[in-house]
Amino acid sequence: MLKHLLSLILTCFVIPAFATQADTSAYHLQRLKVNALLAERSSRFGQYDESLSKRTGIFGLQTKQDIKNSNDILRQIVLNDNNIFKELKILMDYKDQQYQQVQRTAADMNSRLENYRASIKKLQDENERLKQDTGGSDWRSIGLVAFFALIISWIVFFYKFNRKGRPVT
Repeated sequence: MLKHLLSLILTCFVIPAFATQADTSAYHLQRLKVNALLAERSSRFGQYDESLSKRTGIFGLQTKQDIKNSNDILRQIVLNDNNIFKELKILMDYKDQQYQQVQRTAADMNSRLENYRASIKKLQDENERLKQDTGGSDWRSIGLVAFFALIISWIVFFYKFNRKGRPVT
């Protein structure tokens, strides 16, 4: 029975681990997506810095086209930042979901553990009660066995010897 109980407990721990692993992989993919967006943002800032230093006008001044290119790159950075915020929101939602799942799993495991403890306590109490009940009936059983042995030996003795005291052949 103990083997069955241990296998049941281990099963309860293993199945939620597989579900958590799927959530962890989704979280990991989302992190990779955010990191890729951050790398793209960093490269765009490099492009923006380069465009600010670009001066194609007369006497080394910036032209309208230079400023327009810088503004386009800056707009792309802002759009990328908006995407980063959206993806970070999703990432935080994953994290909150994982936290809530861990809390639910912990509460579920605690309640299962308490139920197992209560069941074990109940079975131990029942075992003790049965031991006490059978402990008193041991003498009664021994007495009944002795009584029946006495009767059987008397019957054997009676049939072995006839009423005259001679053995029956």
